[in-house]
Amino acid sequence: MSTHGFAFVERTFALHDYPGAFADAGFVSLSYDHPCTGESDGLPRQELDPVAQQRGYSDAITYLLSLGVVDPSRIGIWGTSYSGGHVLAVAADDRRVSCVVSQAQTISGRRNLTGRLAQDDLAAMRARWAEDRDGRFAGGEAGYARAGSTDTVAFRARHDPEHFTGYRPEVTVRSYEWYFGYEPGWLVPRIAPTPLLMIVCDGDRTTPTADSLWAYGRAHEPKQLLLLTGGHYAVYESGFAAARDAAVAWFGTHLDDTNAAARQHGHDQEES
Repeated sequence: MSTHGFAFVERTFALHDYPGAFADAGFVSLSYDHPCTGESDGLPRQELDPVAQQRGYSDAITYLLSLGVVDPSRIGIWGTSYSGGHVLAVAADDRRVSCVVSQAQTISGRRNLTGRLAQDDLAAMRARWAEDRDGRFAGGEAGYARAGSTDTVAFRARHDPEHFTGYRPEVTVRSYEWYFGYEPGWLVPRIAPTPLLMIVCDGDRTTPTADSLWAYGRAHEPKQLLLLTGGHYAVYESGFAAARDAAVAWFGTHLDDTNAAARQHGHDQEES
């Protein structure tokens, strides 16, 4: 089960087909757009609520189980960038998750924004949050801001625009306010005994490498770290094959029948 990163949509996976790789490996693979983006419903459009996006993972698990074709003891989730943070939070609380892969993950929205923005720019952004709240309260429309970092702009420029069909390079102003308060890294110690693979880029400035390594250090076993060379978007370009193969292998190891009983035993011990 997989979703995309900040403001991107499922169709962008044509560039880096992780869902297809999971399906080719024999897994039931489900990918979808987050609420208010792409082909999913929800208003206002481009409103990125991290809690709602987390709930989407759990709702997707419920949907898969309703089909009667998925073993409830063998549920894996995968996330990248913004969703790389979501899967950490979901795995910490939803014990139906049997295995998790998080790559180029958001660990702290606050640290991400304060690292990218000058103090004056951050103050201006805070003022826009207040203005947007007042406007919505008065019955006005949601305000919008440019989506992504300078690395995102460069990433899109390197690829054919047709790969970004359905992508809108903007989000609601409130999306950034929620992003600023988003701290999934603190939940990492709660993931165990669910197996965790973290894939981290050693030159990541969008979701800083140091934050990801800090979070990994707080995780309990079973866990594994794959450190790739490159910036945030290396997981979709130069490091794609390595990240893809590591994720497939992690799911293959931890979602097989022999590990199902051990996972359930670990969860039962945790709850006793």
